[in-house]
Amino acid sequence: MSALVLLTTLADGVPQDEDVKAGWTAFVLFLLLIAAVVVLGFSLSKQLRRAQAAKDAGVYGDEDGADDAAAEEPESHSAG
Repeated sequence: MSALVLLTTLADGVPQDEDVKAGWTAFVLFLLLIAAVVVLGFSLSKQLRRAQAAKDAGVYGDEDGADDAAAEEPESHSAG
């Protein structure tokens, strides 16, 4: 059993500091991901503004009076 632990420890050694370096590819990929998040944020903001404008214009068929009337009438769930 100890031979297996010894072999695993030797095989899974930690790399030396000079063997590990940060690459430009990962940095560029990181910047592209940041840019994608920014683009998605602007797109979401634009779509939310368009949806609110359409709601205000009555495109969805929502009327302010219909919501108030439905809220005032309680639903009865009694069995009988």
